[in-house]
Amino acid sequence: QVQLVESGGGLVQAGGSLRLSCVASGDIFRVNAMGWYRQGPGKQRELVAAISTGGSTYYADSVKGRFTISRDNAKNTLFLQMSNLKPEDTAAYYCAAAPMADDQVAVHTWLYDYWGQGTHVTVSS
Repeated sequence: QVQLVESGGGLVQAGGSLRLSCVASGDIFRVNAMGWYRQGPGKQRELVAAISTGGSTYYADSVKGRFTISRDNAKNTLFLQMSNLKPEDTAAYYCAAAPMADDQVAVHTWLYDYWGQGTHVTVSS
């Protein structure tokens, strides 16, 4: 099993920044691709950003240029730097991990086997 614990959420004004972290523990060898999902009020869960073991990335159009995903493999930690936040970014943010056969970005929800409990981000206008 792999355990994922997110932190860094909170309340921020529009235009502000937050940095989310996700620490992975347990059977880390089972996973390599990582991603951040979010689910806003009344919305479906959506992929925000994803990263491969080697550092290749994917971003949803809605966050391109504002969010940056990164990882520290030595510390088993995933990050999401969020800048120029907007009220529509308000959501619960989830860290997820996927076992990929090679160095690929996982962009499909069904690829992710492990999920964190989420951390809440609220952006006020």
